[in-house]
Amino acid sequence: MLYTNSMWTSAKAPSLAEMEAMAHEVFERLPENFRRLCEGVIIRIDDFPTDEVLDEMGAASEFDLLGLFQGIGLPFRSNEDLARLPNMVWLYRRPILDYWAEHDETLGHIVRHVLIHEIGHHFGLSDHDMEAIEAAE
Repeated sequence: MLYTNSMWTSAKAPSLAEMEAMAHEVFERLPENFRRLCEGVIIRIDDFPTDEVLDEMGAASEFDLLGLFQGIGLPFRSNEDLARLPNMVWLYRRPILDYWAEHDETLGHIVRHVLIHEIGHHFGLSDHDMEAIEAAE
């Protein structure tokens, strides 16, 4: 394949806003029964996890986490949780882009995988359950 010079001068990594739009697009294409259960989950994109998150997760590097679910998963909620903060799924742009550069997968596939995995925590799903959702492309 011949690559034109303009391809190399115009190619760029997606911005935070572009990756957030991609994540919402990917979310909208997830199986309907999965999405319906996600009501109220907020999807956010940041370049890196905070130092506090890195410490909590025992991460050696800011590139170790591609995403994170923060909140109280459905299996662990009780009626006393009324004043809690909303559940959030964080996708970390720079670690995802780094992973993308090192693997032979599309960026959309990686974002989908991280979203399913992190939302899966929301439901208390097993790895097998999440693999089945991923296979339902």
